[in-house]
Amino acid sequence: MAISFTDREADIMAVLWRRGPSTVAEVREELHDELAYTTVLTMLRTLQGKSYVGYEEEGRTHRYFAAVEQQEARKSALQHLAAKLFDGSPELLLTHLVSGQKLDRKQLERIRKILDEKAGKGRS
Repeated sequence: MAISFTDREADIMAVLWRRGPSTVAEVREELHDELAYTTVLTMLRTLQGKSYVGYEEEGRTHRYFAAVEQQEARKSALQHLAAKLFDGSPELLLTHLVSGQKLDRKQLERIRKILDEKAGKGRS
């Protein structure tokens, strides 16, 4: 399933992934932008309509939770990015990501380990 968020939706999902199940007011408090309560509620309902968010009733309020895993969303976003901007090539995407960054030795070692495992060299 392709998972796609607007920037605002991604902000709300980040709150739910970080905090866990939350009320509209709790989500609103965690956002960087000052949004009206009704705006946050509308966005949560939109995310619910897309099956990205669910809720549980808690008295007179709803407690919303992420219905998709953050890792799934990351994977989908990267696949979309690779398809749209890098001709579907994970190699071009990875090359672009690491070529413009200052990476320390530990980061490079983790990347090498992942690449070695993908190539079948990291198995013992």
